Amino acid sequence: MYKAIHCVFPAGNGVVAATEVEEIVDAQWRDLGMPETLWHCRVKEFGPLIVSIDTEGRNLFEENKVIFNERKEKAIEEICKHVSFIK
Repeated sequence: MYKAIHCVFPAGNGVVAATEVEEIVDAQWRDLGMPETLWHCRVKEFGPLIVSIDTEGRNLFEENKVIFNERKEKAIEEICKHVSFIK
């Protein structure tokens, strides 16, 4: 069903990504705006990358949101024990 993966650069690596682009070959859907445009680029070395959506349709960000929300209340309770004097 899925025939592509979606990858993202780890936070703080935008400059690394930009310096590796040798040429912009093509750009599709420019009418959607710069961030949504599909850019076809020739690059030297592109990475490190994180696979955010794999060929099975699993979405790393959505899965991590669930894990975060499961742990959030316990973390808040623990933090509040140590900073309860702050109001």
